[in-house]
Amino acid sequence: MAEEAKEVIDLREIPFQPMDKEEIHRLETVLLVATLFRPEVLRKIHEEKFLTWIDSLAVAAAALARQKAGYTIEEIAEELGRTEATIRRHLHGETKAGKLVLETYEMLKDGRLKIVTEAEEIEEKLKVEEEKVEAMSSVMQDVAKSLEGVTETLKECLGNLEDAVEELEELTEKLKEESE
Repeated sequence: MAEEAKEVIDLREIPFQPMDKEEIHRLETVLLVATLFRPEVLRKIHEEKFLTWIDSLAVAAAALARQKAGYTIEEIAEELGRTEATIRRHLHGETKAGKLVLETYEMLKDGRLKIVTEAEEIEEKLKVEEEKVEAMSSVMQDVAKSLEGVTETLKECLGNLEDAVEELEELTEKLKEESE
């Protein structure tokens, strides 16, 4: 049985201008994950066997998240344990990792890249199923109305038949009396 997750990172709300450590961490995570899962990045990592890129992508994502929060290059370098020159190159897009992370940030901000989480997929499927249920409910209501109409018609017919039987019985009784 799978263990329940202890920490949840909501990738749907991206803090493009983080205000605190939690938002910086969230932006950093989103940038790293979104960059890693861009098709061209996955292709390059697979084709060129550049697993060392992951470290550079992580540093570039962390640097950009902190820059967007207002950190100076010196503060970023100190916090990440890298040189100011390295941080500067990442933030100016002079490194491949920095360029990719900057592109990802802009794509996310402009809505050209969307992170689809499992929850979003489930919500979308649920919405489709709810629409199906609603449509079936509507059909069932129509069928119920039709059945009510048929029931009323049958009751009328039964009443007419009972009247006809009663009339026939009376006529039969009269005929018997007249024939005697």
